[in-house]
Amino acid sequence: MTHRLERLRQRLGEEELDAILISQGENRRYLSGFTGSAGFLLISQQHAILATDFRYIEQAKRQAPDFDIVQIEGELPKWFSNLASSLRAKKIGFEAKDLSFATYRKLVATAGKKELLPTEEIVESLRAVKDEEELELIMKAVGISDAAFEESAPMLHPGMTEKEAAWEIERLLREKGSESVPFDIIVASGPDSALPHHQPTDRTILSGEPLIIDMGARFAGYSSDLSRTICLGNEDKNFGKVYDLVLGAQLTAIATIEAGMSGEQADSLARTVIEQGGYGENFGHGLGHGIGLAPHEAPRLGRDSKDVLAEGMVFTIEPSIYISGWGGVRIEDMVVLEKGRVRVLSEAKKID
Repeated sequence: MTHRLERLRQRLGEEELDAILISQGENRRYLSGFTGSAGFLLISQQHAILATDFRYIEQAKRQAPDFDIVQIEGELPKWFSNLASSLRAKKIGFEAKDLSFATYRKLVATAGKKELLPTEEIVESLRAVKDEEELELIMKAVGISDAAFEESAPMLHPGMTEKEAAWEIERLLREKGSESVPFDIIVASGPDSALPHHQPTDRTILSGEPLIIDMGARFAGYSSDLSRTICLGNEDKNFGKVYDLVLGAQLTAIATIEAGMSGEQADSLARTVIEQGGYGENFGHGLGHGIGLAPHEAPRLGRDSKDVLAEGMVFTIEPSIYISGWGGVRIEDMVVLEKGRVRVLSEAKKID
């Protein structure tokens, strides 16, 4: 974790902060290796402190040997001021998107001469670029989801319910080595597949209708995300047309996305293909999102995203078309930017 702390400390200097309080769970794990569900990091140029309660002290000592472990009791405002004083820090950043306003007010009341300054996505911006170890763990998660899809696809058949299919997929993910799945598995059939975040129901999967499967695995904390659209039985007249358009949009994005592009520019590469095919209004979400310790993180690929795509970033490419009353098609792969171009990580088969 040493190089991650070095990068963070460089950012603290740029932001003119003496220290930063880390409360967000994935950020805490990224910087320290600590996987417990409760705790805070307080990091300055000279110190790295992990503060947690009695339940996690031994775990913290094992997982975060480069940190000073401090046992705390009670809410953050009760102990924060004394701990911060030990660092002689005057300007202390906190994660504005994670710390509640009520807690912030209590901190200010006990902070004395310390200045508490809101920060946004300092650690998240560091997490967006994966190192070699992270990429290796992500690829293991990708391999699990690929294998689970390949094994589950032949098991799916008309007459199954969406819930039954989702359970079979989750079972295979766990059997192949996934930790708890990073998000609820989506199995959306027929008209349900027009709902991007549909939750599986007791609806029976029918022959000849679109079936979207959106699944992911987690390995050593790192997530994968995979979507495939299939059709059990004979396709209706719309399926092939819509599927080919979505696939063409995805392949175009994969072939033309480059480092240095904004998320908006990358999104437009696929969106233009779908718009020219006459379905621009049916692609309602962004092209993709970063993925790592969280299933959705920076960068964001979307119509208004100014995120700049950089070497080492891992993200999804998932163009889609959703037609109310009929269904939808989504094809999603994970990619990494290497040598300025996209390399696809997902290997699960698509419809030819």
